[in-house]
Amino acid sequence: MATHWTLGGDANDPHLLAAFWAAALGYVPEPGYDEPDGASIVDPDGAGPAIGWLRVPETKAAKNRLHVDIRVAGEPPWDMAERERLIRAKVDALLDLGAIRIREEQYDGVLGHVVMHDPEGNEFCVA
Repeated sequence: MATHWTLGGDANDPHLLAAFWAAALGYVPEPGYDEPDGASIVDPDGAGPAIGWLRVPETKAAKNRLHVDIRVAGEPPWDMAERERLIRAKVDALLDLGAIRIREEQYDGVLGHVVMHDPEGNEFCVA
């Protein structure tokens, strides 16, 4: 049996990041967690890990050493045109939530993933 775990992060505005990532991942605020200097979201189906943030005074200063990959295209084998459509649709939705598109990575002329920043500049990918 796997160990339950939580992904934790630092934030200048934990509630902003919790709202962004809840929308991005289909998560919900963790029931009963109500802290002014922290926020936590959970998978409503209980399958994924909780994700929490604590307020810190400093801003992000370097590249993440760990990041989230949002995998909207599912598992192979893929219909590559449909995979690209799904990736681009998710990227557009995330831009509307405050993300920033950094770059697209192509492999042999095919979209592999899109690198983005969340509202506080944390890197993540959409694939």
